[in-house]
Amino acid sequence: MPAHSRRPVVVDLFAGAGGFSEGAKMAGCQVAWAANHWELAVKYHAANHPGTDHKCQDLHQADWSEVPEHDILLASPACQGHSRARGRERPHHDAQRATAWAVVSCCEYRRPPFVVVENVREFLSWSLYPSWADALQRLGYTLTPHVIDAADHGVPQNRRRVFIVCALDDVDLRLPQRQHVPARAVIDLDGYRWSKINKPGRSPTTLWKIDNGRRDHGDLFVMPFYGNTHTGRSMERPLGTVTTRDRWAVIHGDKMRMLQPAELRAAMGFPASYQLPPNKREAVHLMGNAVCPPVARDIIDALFPERSRASIC
Repeated sequence: MPAHSRRPVVVDLFAGAGGFSEGAKMAGCQVAWAANHWELAVKYHAANHPGTDHKCQDLHQADWSEVPEHDILLASPACQGHSRARGRERPHHDAQRATAWAVVSCCEYRRPPFVVVENVREFLSWSLYPSWADALQRLGYTLTPHVIDAADHGVPQNRRRVFIVCALDDVDLRLPQRQHVPARAVIDLDGYRWSKINKPGRSPTTLWKIDNGRRDHGDLFVMPFYGNTHTGRSMERPLGTVTTRDRWAVIHGDKMRMLQPAELRAAMGFPASYQLPPNKREAVHLMGNAVCPPVARDIIDALFPERSRASIC
């Protein structure tokens, strides 16, 4: 049966918190199989996608015969070995970068019509990227990298990532340009505890950054709490990139606080019903490492332009 007359079947490698899977669900797909090496991520992916078959394992050891036939392979290999945010190179980065070869292995066995690989932009500068791309091309895939800002897809966050669309047939990917959503849309000014800005022990650097932000944005704005940048952001802009560690603080008059997991979930484009761990550190890590679902939805919709919204409901 052609994919345009049924729900496309999706497999999600390195599924993490489930952003790719959630986007596929938004696009009307059936997420048949998902895998990740981190037990916590698999636990919460399963809680949010109970109809999906899950595997917790190192995908270098995967038995691809256990993976069902599928129309779209989604994959987010480890980005830590590529991202400039991680600082200098370390020996384990080679192993993290090598996770991308699992995509080739799965494609060699299953040959799905479409593959979408998400990563940081530096993935394209990986010394082995030409060999990795060549391996997929030898399997018959045409690769088209797209650098996409999630804010252009209605996500209230500026988050630029590369999405490499691999197809066995020619595909003309035409993505919508959606209206930007400001940070204020996802920040709850009444629902959480605040602390006084001018309190004993507050870092002089933090006070300096807040003064700079007030000068540019008044008494209500967001700012990176950690790091050397002194630039605040207007609440009328999308939030800056959500990371795997606490980063964003909101300043409100004489008080401040860090953004909370529910706000970060909304800033990533997940629905409010999406379950997260009660531990804040774990929830922040899962969100910061995720794919924004609306971006995945728009890419998958563009892969099947002949399928109307009615046909996938």
